[in-house]
Amino acid sequence: MKVIDLSLALLAAVCSAQASATIEYSTVTGYFLQDEAATDPSTFDYTAVNFGLIDRAYPADSEKKNHCETKTLTQWERFYNQVEKLNRDSDEDVEYKVLFLGRHGEGFHNAAESYFGTPAWNCYWAELDGNSTASWRDAALTPNGVDQALVAHNFWQKLIQEQNIHTPDDYYVSPLTRTLQTANYTFEGLNLPHGSAQFKPVVKELFREGISIHTCDHRRSKSYIHNLFPKWHIEKHFAEDDELWNGVTSETSDAQDARSVQALGEVFFSSSSKKHSFVSVTSHSGEIGSILRVVGHRPFRLNTGAVIPVLVKAEKRKDHAPAPTTTVAWTTEPHCTVPPVTSGSVCVCPSSAAPVTTPLVTDL
Repeated sequence: MKVIDLSLALLAAVCSAQASATIEYSTVTGYFLQDEAATDPSTFDYTAVNFGLIDRAYPADSEKKNHCETKTLTQWERFYNQVEKLNRDSDEDVEYKVLFLGRHGEGFHNAAESYFGTPAWNCYWAELDGNSTASWRDAALTPNGVDQALVAHNFWQKLIQEQNIHTPDDYYVSPLTRTLQTANYTFEGLNLPHGSAQFKPVVKELFREGISIHTCDHRRSKSYIHNLFPKWHIEKHFAEDDELWNGVTSETSDAQDARSVQALGEVFFSSSSKKHSFVSVTSHSGEIGSILRVVGHRPFRLNTGAVIPVLVKAEKRKDHAPAPTTTVAWTTEPHCTVPPVTSGSVCVCPSSAAPVTTPLVTDL
């Protein structure tokens, strides 16, 4: 079977799973500054405002037998009690989880896009493996990207020491190199609280970036990932080679959202799920944007290395309507075969190099 045929078959399966999903998601607002329209994503610094957790009272506070005890708890300890109360008081068809959605640090593809400009990047340079100075196929972190991940590491350690924050019960990470590295720099070596879950993330295919014709979205092999972090878990049925990227077709927003629904459905309502109410997902700007759409959160674009926590309610639907049989289509992206002529906002191929829809081949 050709790669493109296999990709379409796999995505049809994902869309079919999404169509038959029986879980509805919603964001529980009022807990984080990122939920509020007045918070500007472009200037927001999660490390300056306690991950955005709002200083407020919770219904769970009144359940403490000793009110003085509540006053001595940190905001994050009280928030943990509130999430536990929400799960404790909900029926078996409802779950609440706090998703810590972390974007990878700056990758070489991010630096290249800044250098070439977004129009030229999208229609030519991103389809190459790299140039004479850098490689961006399944891009690694730049030194600046490493520093951004270490900022997250230090901030987690600060909140562990000063706020006794409940660290993630489960860790998930996209299979692309920049996210693998970011998760490792962020969480490896933290002095975790006694009894907390150890950092052994699950590498999850469906939490990868939106799949475009850009080579930075083409993941490496399962063997490469295992050799890079041999103690990590790679989910079952993870293919040795990337069967979704083909360099010709790109995921639409609707198709990516279908994938995100499927991914979340494999995180919620699992065994002991209500006891695992804090979850870390190290992913990408586009995929985090998709997850936020799926859970009904307002758009909130993250800078490289940033993190957004979201309190999500998941509820199993009561109806049993038959699943639709349609799938979500992808789109074909034309691109230039030589460096384009560009303006500030568009990409124009030279007249001698009409746009094509086949992968570019380089010697890099």
